[in-house]
Amino acid sequence: MTDIKELLLSRIRDVADYPEPGVMFKDITPLLADPAAFTALTDALAEIVVSTGATKVVGLEARGFILGAPVAVRAGVGFIPVRKAGKLPGATLSQAYDLEYGSAEIEVHAEDLSAGDRVLVVDDVLATGGTAEASLQLIRRAGAQVAGVAVLMELGFLAGRARLEPALDGAPLEALLVV
Repeated sequence: MTDIKELLLSRIRDVADYPEPGVMFKDITPLLADPAAFTALTDALAEIVVSTGATKVVGLEARGFILGAPVAVRAGVGFIPVRKAGKLPGATLSQAYDLEYGSAEIEVHAEDLSAGDRVLVVDDVLATGGTAEASLQLIRRAGAQVAGVAVLMELGFLAGRARLEPALDGAPLEALLVV
């Protein structure tokens, strides 16, 4: 695992003062552009899908789509996008959640999840945990079980894990990298 961590870290670029002064943005686009690194990431996340017994992967808009879709294909399970409100046609379930300054809302197609599903949430970064927490609430409201959350990178200093643990209710939170 040390080799994959070194590979992944070597392909994540720090961008100072983005999107605002004082923020060090972790840019994963160099990782996505490197086929060996992207494959290693996909394989590692697909192993988590298998180990948790997940039957579906939920990807959170937008980078969770980029990571979650190939992970689902690799693991042989279905992929479900969780979108910002108003982006999905048809009947949806929605979940509002609080941000640092304001609130947001996410949605999933109501028919895409059912009682027999075990769902792993995949995203690029766990920051404060608000979006991931809302996605777990959506999964349960759809009648499915939460298999866990898997992310490329956890920003430990933002305490998202502490916020997410009650919502996980014992399901695992796997971060390939913690920064």
